[in-house]
Amino acid sequence: MRAAMYDRYGPPEVIYEGRRPVPDPGDDRVLVRVLASSVNGGELSGRSGALGLLGELILGRFPKAVGLDFVGDVAAVGPNVRGVEVGERVWGLLRGFGATAEYATVAPDRLAAVPPGLDPLQAVAIPVATTTVTALRDKARLRPGERLLVRGATGGVGVSGVQLGKAYGAHVTALARAEHLDLAGELGADEAFDYRTTSPADLGRFDVVMDTVGTDLRAYRRLLAPGGRMVAVSFDLDRPFRSLGYILGSAVHGRGRVRFFSGNPRRELLEEVARLAEAGDLRPVVDRVFPLSDVAGAHRALEAGGVRGKVVVDTTA
Repeated sequence: MRAAMYDRYGPPEVIYEGRRPVPDPGDDRVLVRVLASSVNGGELSGRSGALGLLGELILGRFPKAVGLDFVGDVAAVGPNVRGVEVGERVWGLLRGFGATAEYATVAPDRLAAVPPGLDPLQAVAIPVATTTVTALRDKARLRPGERLLVRGATGGVGVSGVQLGKAYGAHVTALARAEHLDLAGELGADEAFDYRTTSPADLGRFDVVMDTVGTDLRAYRRLLAPGGRMVAVSFDLDRPFRSLGYILGSAVHGRGRVRFFSGNPRRELLEEVARLAEAGDLRPVVDRVFPLSDVAGAHRALEAGGVRGKVVVDTTA
């Protein structure tokens, strides 16, 4: 099968379309014919080598694969799998990497049925919203009427933060590029500010801060009102150990703990996201679509910055 991979760290050009054997689902997994995947920020630092030893622990040996989330059709199921049918259209996230390929295997509790009527190249922008549901609903326990700040509001994760903040009844303030403030408003933000010209001190106080950027966490933590909660769904990828150290230290020092987590999207979360999409509370935002043959271009586009929503890879092209 065709698959995106790289044999050394470096710029986007190190990624190429290679060949791997079609994986065997074994007894307990599901084989999916992948129709679309997307590029996530952590993959960029992993591919460049910026994560150092942390990257070696997470990414495994060369040649390394890419792609976490996917939309596809079930091609085969292991004999011990229940509740998943061959031919069913599903979406989900892998526990590791390898979704940017023609086929991938996944545990049955990490996928769910795609809502009818969604094009795969659009639908693949939605599974990452499981991270946002966990951040706002479960970690921050966002309540109706509270003030929510979404930093990085028009990026791949931020767009779902704005939409779900409104769905949960919050007053949403978005921080984004000036040229993307219109999108933030379309997604439901009550206020939207250019992060390049707006100082944190000018924003006021918030009950919840959702940070998708990972830098300057200290400055945004200071914006928390009494009883406020901050959730970070990213850390500073240029200084990973310093950033993670600050997040962990916030648990015991100062006002307002910074809660950091990596998503663990079980089926119930993927089904919740599907319900939100069907209800119109969550819509996909896709910046550009690249063929699998130009996966390097997809990485280059996200690395250049300024994307609106997700950069998607069409694994059938």
